[in-house]
Amino acid sequence: MTALGASLTLALTACGGDDGGSAGADDPIVVGVSLPLTGDFSEPGKGVQRGYEAWAKITNDKGGLLGRKVELKILDDQSNADRVVADYEQLIGKDNVDLVVGPFSTRLVVPAARVAEEYGMLFVEPAGAAKEVFEQGFKNLFYAAPAVANDHYNHLAEYVLALPSDQRPKTAAYAAMDDPFAQGTAYGLKEKLEAGGVRTVVDEVYPPNTTDFGSIAAKIAASKADMVVGGSQYQDGVNLIVALQQLKYQPKLAAFSTAPTNPEFAAAIGNKTEGILSPTGYTQDAKYPSNTEFVEKYAAQFGSPPEEDEANAYTTGQVVAAAVTAVGCAEQGECQKKLVEWVRTNTVETVVGPLSWDETGKPKGAHMIQQWVGGKIQIVLPAAAKETDLVYPKPAW
Repeated sequence: MTALGASLTLALTACGGDDGGSAGADDPIVVGVSLPLTGDFSEPGKGVQRGYEAWAKITNDKGGLLGRKVELKILDDQSNADRVVADYEQLIGKDNVDLVVGPFSTRLVVPAARVAEEYGMLFVEPAGAAKEVFEQGFKNLFYAAPAVANDHYNHLAEYVLALPSDQRPKTAAYAAMDDPFAQGTAYGLKEKLEAGGVRTVVDEVYPPNTTDFGSIAAKIAASKADMVVGGSQYQDGVNLIVALQQLKYQPKLAAFSTAPTNPEFAAAIGNKTEGILSPTGYTQDAKYPSNTEFVEKYAAQFGSPPEEDEANAYTTGQVVAAAVTAVGCAEQGECQKKLVEWVRTNTVETVVGPLSWDETGKPKGAHMIQQWVGGKIQIVLPAAAKETDLVYPKPAW
């Protein structure tokens, strides 16, 4: 479903389930969210929207929450931090939604979380993974994924530094979008590799709206770095890879955040994907009971399987639903304090596995590492979760 204009309200009708005879049982539980459906983050923003829609539909098909249907009220923040603040002010203060969930991108999560904190609202979010999110002192925020941005590449860092010295990359080039999440993923790996002796020869930061990567690609190619790391969202990652391909730069290892997991990625870079790595907190093949259901019903709803952005949004919904069900309420006021306390002290089973959080709202987990092998992206690290062996050095692209 595509959102047209600034606002979209999705009233997803419950299929079955009684009203429990409680007061207000015929009223929906309204969940407010602002998403970047236009602007720089619109591609992943729409994925997050689909994840929330899938959660609402599956929940409603089972009778809703507390016997009431779930209704999503979605606003378009246009990828703008000022707009996202105004949106959550409207959702909570004017529209009086019962619950709120988070937007996409750390750039939007932090200002949105400040509004939620001001109103005392539980704020579970699917995409604010940069370390600064958890340094703000938020008491109500919880990130619904296995690990924060700086820890996304932990398994890859361990792999690289464990290689024999004559095989280990000696130099690395980094290019990251000026975005807390994108930089967090790249620099989390950079910090660990530098500590292990891998020398940084290029370190470039570019604005979010960058489309021409010719000069950055030229610096990386000229450095002849053994490995390249892109702190990317989607289109920027694609454009940088294409620019590097055109210069015939052939690294031994290439890792890019987010972009390689997008279903359009392979075609966008000319199907020259072999060996490209990316961290992920989600795989469609995970055997968690709720994930099996999610993949099947999401595909029936949207015509294709869910990706990580969709899964993180769905996970956000699962966390909120678990709290609402356990506490037995869903409205502004004292109920929100109970919801926050419940999430802080419990573990929730989700499509990305069991989640629990520290006092800052940071999840206590780690991301898996995927690699394009044999024309498809597969889990290669850690060993306990791998679907195939990591290919190193990377084949030519």
